[in-house]
Amino acid sequence: MTITFPPLLMAAKLLLAAVLGGLIGFERETHGQSAGFRTMLLVGLGSCLMMLLSVHLQDMFAHLTAESSVRLDPGRIASYAIASMGFLGGGAILKGRGTVRGLTTAAGLWLVTGIGLAVGAGLYLPALLATGLSLVVLYNFRRFKHLLPRHEYTLLSVTCCCDNKPLKQIKEILAEHEHVSVLFTNFRQNLITRQVTYTLRLTTRHTTAWGKIVTRLQDLEGVEELSWSESDVP
Repeated sequence: MTITFPPLLMAAKLLLAAVLGGLIGFERETHGQSAGFRTMLLVGLGSCLMMLLSVHLQDMFAHLTAESSVRLDPGRIASYAIASMGFLGGGAILKGRGTVRGLTTAAGLWLVTGIGLAVGAGLYLPALLATGLSLVVLYNFRRFKHLLPRHEYTLLSVTCCCDNKPLKQIKEILAEHEHVSVLFTNFRQNLITRQVTYTLRLTTRHTTAWGKIVTRLQDLEGVEELSWSESDVP
């Protein structure tokens, strides 16, 4: 028995999956992510192709009877597609000093895989709704993220001359700000120049007024150098 697949319908499914994946990838591309337009498009296209294969394999062997040794599971290829996406998504995740970046892109790859599978299975409305909702979240929720209170971890480094060691004053200035807390303090002294460097690991908020803190610290007697940077998450 020969099964003839409707080629135009299959081509339309592949095209739709590519378009939906490309739409999500375009948003990632505009925000500088390496897994952008082309990557998402290919993920949607590939997952749709795998779903078409998974669905139509059952049709290809529908003529076989229960006595046949061939056993088919239409969901097996789809499940492997979702599982294997974890490797590609893992490559999009980068750990910074204080944050983990790329989680949204990895989730986008996983979502586009599901969208492609849904299109391949003929579930057009869920695929379109998932694409629309994801684009609303990606384009509009970014601005609300900055309104949410969240902790940040910062390394503050203060270098002083040998005659003055204003650690107490430094902590008093930091204590004036409600959302700044000192987790611990490192001490380093150059035995030749006698300079002292304090490195304080702080928890702060993204709204911390670093300009005011720096202004107060640079007015302390003996302070020669100031810097702050992103810290590891403890």
